[in-house]
Amino acid sequence: MASFKNIFNSRAPKDEDFFLALNKLLGFKPKNIAIYEEAFTHRSTNEKSAEGHAQNYERMEFLGDAMLSSVIAAHLFNEVPGGNEGYLTKMRSKVVSREHLNELGRDLQLINHVKTTIPISQFGGNIHGNVFEALVGAIFLDRGYKYCEKFINKRVIKPYVDIEKLEGKIISYKSLFIEWCQKHKMQFKFAVYEDTGNDTLKHFAVKLHLDDKIVGKARATSKKKAEETAAKRAYYKLQTEIEKDF
Repeated sequence: MASFKNIFNSRAPKDEDFFLALNKLLGFKPKNIAIYEEAFTHRSTNEKSAEGHAQNYERMEFLGDAMLSSVIAAHLFNEVPGGNEGYLTKMRSKVVSREHLNELGRDLQLINHVKTTIPISQFGGNIHGNVFEALVGAIFLDRGYKYCEKFINKRVIKPYVDIEKLEGKIISYKSLFIEWCQKHKMQFKFAVYEDTGNDTLKHFAVKLHLDDKIVGKARATSKKKAEETAAKRAYYKLQTEIEKDF
C-alpha cells in the first residue's frame, strides 16, 4: 500500500488541497481518493470510466441515501425502545429529509469541492444534500460500514438528532395542512398561476384557499416550493387551531 507521503506527492497541487480538505472533513485518512473525487463530480463534466460508464456522484448518492437510512434507523431503534414502526419511520424521515440533508451539506460547505462545468450559482438548493449523500456512499465504498456509521454519528446524529426536538419538527407544512383539512372535512385549494414579473427566472404564485378565505400566499421558482411556503404561512396563521389535533 502506498504511504501517505507517496499519495500526497503523486497528486497535482489542486488535488493535494482536496486530499487535505477531505482528510479534515472525514476525520480519518481516505484509502482510495478516486472514489471521493467521483463523489464530488457533477454530471455536467460528462466524465466516463474506461468501460464507458458515467462517473459522477449520482450512483453514490443512491448508495449514501440507503446508508444514512440504515444508520439512522438503527440509532432510533436503540434510543427509543418504546417507539412503534410508524413513529420510528416518521422520525427517520425527519432526520433524512431533503431540507435537513441540504442543511448538512451547506454547513460542511461541500459545494466548494464539486467539479462541474456549470457555475455554482446556477445550482438549486438540493445540490448540497445530494453531494452529502454521495459522500456517505463514498465512505462506505472506501472504508466500509463501521467508518460510515462513525461519520454519520459525528456529522449527523450528535449535532442534529435530538429526539424531543424531532418530535415537534414539521417536514411538510403542505402535508400537515391537508391532513388537518381532511380531518375536519374542510375545503381547500391551491390556486397556482405563473408569475414572471421582472424576475429572470420564471416564478409561480400561489394562493391557498380555505373554504372561502385566502389563508396563505407565496411566490417561488417552482409550484412545489410555492405551495409549501403558502401552506407554511397558513399554518402559522392557524397554528393554535391546527396544533390541537397534532
